[in-house]
Amino acid sequence: MLYWLGDRLRRLRETSLRTITRIAGLLFLLILPGCASLADRLLNRTLLPPPYAAGPEAEKLHRSLFVADLHADTLLWNRDLLEHGSHGHVDLPRLREGHIGLQILSVVTQFPLFPSLNNNSGRPDAITRLVKAQHWPAETHSSRVARALYQAERLRDWIRASGGSLRLVKSQRDLAELLKERAAGKPEIGVMLLLEGSHALEGDLTNLDRLYGQGFRIVGLAHFFDNAMSGSAHGKKKGGLTGLGRQLVERAQASGMLVDLAHASLPAIDDTLEISKRPVIVSHTGVQGTCDTVRNLSDQHLRRIAAGGGIIGIGLFQYATCGKTLEDTVKAMRYVADLVGTQHVALGSDWDGSTTVAGPSGLVLLTEALMKANFSFEEIAAIMGGNMLRVLHQTLPEQ
Repeated sequence: MLYWLGDRLRRLRETSLRTITRIAGLLFLLILPGCASLADRLLNRTLLPPPYAAGPEAEKLHRSLFVADLHADTLLWNRDLLEHGSHGHVDLPRLREGHIGLQILSVVTQFPLFPSLNNNSGRPDAITRLVKAQHWPAETHSSRVARALYQAERLRDWIRASGGSLRLVKSQRDLAELLKERAAGKPEIGVMLLLEGSHALEGDLTNLDRLYGQGFRIVGLAHFFDNAMSGSAHGKKKGGLTGLGRQLVERAQASGMLVDLAHASLPAIDDTLEISKRPVIVSHTGVQGTCDTVRNLSDQHLRRIAAGGGIIGIGLFQYATCGKTLEDTVKAMRYVADLVGTQHVALGSDWDGSTTVAGPSGLVLLTEALMKANFSFEEIAAIMGGNMLRVLHQTLPEQ
């Protein structure tokens, strides 16, 4: 009884500290708009500080892998992607330290100021306050599509300034060039753009064409609230795809864009899988089999996504795994692998997404944790990037 009580008190204390930290970060945006950097420091923390010491076998295996991560919110924050940061998670030096070959960068355009896992309306909007605090262009203050375009522009600027260290992957040709460069020993890193939530299209599918032209190759249906195209797992109604949402899925897949089901409501997932003609991804999630929360996938949905050739990016964050360790992430990966096969498992960290997680530099520790969980070398290579490469080969346009 005393152990049970002590455990509950410890969990309450940890939860309270996380809640206080999150609220403090959000309040800095609300009350002190000049303190966006401090909000970034409070909301995006690293769980495991360096140095990262893994065994020699894990180090050797990790250096041989093509590592792909399916989700990071880094573009939302005013940091230099080319400089090693003192806070947050993702930048070019830390991606190199983690031996990452492909990083998918999500573009967030609206988010509830005081979010919950359930029953969000999207208002008041934290991103409006953040873009003003970070002195983004005036058009981004009221337009979600302008926010998406601006983040894509910033990424292109970093790519041009990187001297060939970063490559925007938009096509099979880009992907082939990236793999060729890395096979030759060059530390080039691919990046892809993911639109987090179709609310950013502002109800107009021609905006999807605009974003496609600026390099977006993945579109998420929903984020933390329902929108004109899809219900959200965290929304008020949690409905399925609307008529416009069905058009979005068909139009995106026809153009060579991947559809991301992360944060989508259960009916929206069902509707998408019913009409989908290509593999889908879930860029950052958990599974109800190890962590029964509203945002995580049921066994039924895991089977249906796998049946269509899709992949499930397991997160590093607590709301996905109900734990804070890399072993919790591996436990969820093992669950998916045992249920539908290792070929449908991937990594979806949610770096820089207001999360406290292990950062890119320590990713060798995830490889080591997979080894300890008795995944084979071939299975680890598939989970850490090979599965995502397979799906990209199946879906990206030729040029």
